[in-house]
Amino acid sequence: MARDHAARNGETLTALRISERAVQGDAACEATLQHYEARVARSLAHVINLLDPHVIVLGGGLSGLDRLLVNVPRLWGDFVFSGGLKDPVRTELKRSLHGDSSGVRGAAWLWRAP
Repeated sequence: MARDHAARNGETLTALRISERAVQGDAACEATLQHYEARVARSLAHVINLLDPHVIVLGGGLSGLDRLLVNVPRLWGDFVFSGGLKDPVRTELKRSLHGDSSGVRGAAWLWRAP
């Protein structure tokens, strides 16, 4: 997201700063977030098309953005084969239980595995 924002606006910001400024009304940062949401929606639509999961769990730093949990499912219906008004997408998008530390926790569990 930061690289996309820099390429479009010539301004180097972290993803966290982009989201903060979008909340404050910065139109360029809002446009970057909307573009990111659309890209995530298209990507997850491929997962839905291939696997038809009941739930997709977001992890990592950007999973803390509440707007992703609302906007991405609203957008992915345009890219899912069975999406639309007749057959809505039933896959849920949820935040990981342990947030940023989910990957570390998973690695620790793998280390403990026999």
